[in-house]
Formats: sequence, C-alpha cells, structure tokens
Amino acid sequence: MWDKLALFAAVVVSALFVTASITRADDCPATPNLPSSDASLPTNLGILKLQLLDYKCFGAYDRDVTNVLSETKAYLEYRANGVGKLALVLDIDETSLSNLPNLLANDFGFFRGGDCPLVPGAPCGFDRWIADHIAEPILPTLDLYNTAKAEGVAVFFISTRREDQRAATVNNLKAAGYEGWADLILKQPGDKSSAQEFKTAGRRQIESSGFTIIANVGDQYSDLHGGHAERVFKVPNPFYFIP
Repeated sequence: MWDKLALFAAVVVSALFVTASITRADDCPATPNLPSSDASLPTNLGILKLQLLDYKCFGAYDRDVTNVLSETKAYLEYRANGVGKLALVLDIDETSLSNLPNLLANDFGFFRGGDCPLVPGAPCGFDRWIADHIAEPILPTLDLYNTAKAEGVAVFFISTRREDQRAATVNNLKAAGYEGWADLILKQPGDKSSAQEFKTAGRRQIESSGFTIIANVGDQYSDLHGGHAERVFKVPNPFYFIP
C-alpha cells in the first residue's frame, strides 16, 4: 500500500511542480474509491492522505483559499482610507508561498534535513527546499499584497523561518512577485519561543513603530492568536498543524 501511495504522491508532485498556477483537475488522478470507516475510531491515516490529495487536486482547497483572501481584500480596501500608518501582516508558508511539492514528496510527513531532488520516491528536506527558493506564490495572497501596496498599506511578513534562511526567503518572495515589503521578521538564533509567542511579539514590534495592523493573515491559529490586529483571517491548511 505504501509503495502505491508514494508513487501516487510522486505523480502529483511532478504535475504540480511544472505548473505555475492553480492545479487543474486533469493534472490529478481520479478520485480514489475510499473504503468506509468505523465512526468510533480515528480515520485511517492513509485515507486521510487521500482525502487531502482530493481536497487540493479537485479545486476545493484553491476555492476556499480564494474565498478567505477575497474577504481580506474587501476589508483592506474598506480600511485603507483610514488615518495613520496602516499595516497588513502576512505569514509565509501556506499563506504567501506554497510548499505543496515538498509536502507531497514527503507523503505529508516532515524532514528538516537532507536533499530535495523532487523525483519519485525521494524525500525532500525542508531546509533544502527553502534554500532552493522555488516555492510558487499563492496567487490570491499575491493579489492582496499588490492591493495593499496600491492602497498605501505597509506589508510585513512574520515567519518562524530562521534568520539564517533570510537570503533564500527574500529571493523566493521576490521571484514569486512579492516586492517592496516593509519588513521581514524571522526567528533569531536561540529563540525558544513558541510560534504564537514569536508572532505576537512581532506584531507588537510593528505596533511600537506607530503602525495600526488592520489585518493579520495566516494558515495556523498560532499565526493569529495573541491580539495586536484589528481583524484576523485564516486561510485553510489541512496539511499540517503548528501549535
């Protein structure tokens, strides 16, 4: 079973990796015939992985992301006429950039170290994936970003990526079309704070510079909890969880 699932994921990786925009249904395999499960037990992990592939490959994920970011854009345009220094805060991974080829190569697991050849049957180390700086933009977020800039709203990125990954992250953001942000806040060496603690502190830092954060956008609840934003907008991410 695992060999078949790994091959299945590898096929989807190949299709997604060469596609610069939203995946088309004809790039993906047919919907799997999932067996029924006992409601009294946790759902089988293999079935959950197939459901995740369906969610992405057949358009529901892109639709749900677009819906959230359309709402965010409408609120930003409404608030952009306000007085003072206004700011938009964006997370990076699965909010501004998509790591889907990395996720699929690892069968929705996580490997920090190792190479990332993106070939069938080979895992993809996340540090190397970042270093290669080839992640594609999440297009509704890029549209929101450009709208914020056009409206005079400063954009800040806050990410738990490490400070030693700054150059690769900057290169990837620029290659994906993000240009002219106000600041990129990354984790410093030795910072042991949780994701929520770090991101809350980052927003507090932005506010201390005189900005009002009108919208904070992320794919994890830890991106959004902790206050220091007028509105929060969560884009879907069923692929992993960061407390």
